[in-house]
Amino acid sequence: MHENEISEKIIGCAIEVHKALGPGLLESAYEECLFYEIRQTGLKVEKQKPLPLIYKEVKLEVGYRLDLVVENKVIIEVKSVEALNDIHTAQVLTYLKISGYKLGLLMNFNVLRVKDGIKRLVNNL
Repeated sequence: MHENEISEKIIGCAIEVHKALGPGLLESAYEECLFYEIRQTGLKVEKQKPLPLIYKEVKLEVGYRLDLVVENKVIIEVKSVEALNDIHTAQVLTYLKISGYKLGLLMNFNVLRVKDGIKRLVNNL
């Protein structure tokens, strides 16, 4: 399955979660519910996947974790903040660069319409 098809299913799941819960909860609640919804679609999803940092050929276990990884192709970074800003975008782009994945979805659930809180980011390798 291509990244674009996967992201369409993920966004549908995010809309379902937001419809049920609305804004105002902790990121961990949205992450857990999104994890559940994605699994229900039959997609493979990993939660809190460790992301090692390679620095000058040294693998460092510095505690970075990807919120969700779907089909080993798409990273999801879950937020519940007043507004997304440049540092959130930079975080996902850095995760994409370090991991080698092509597509990341930055999702802020603390909005009236979750569609307005989704930012699609691409790693141009």
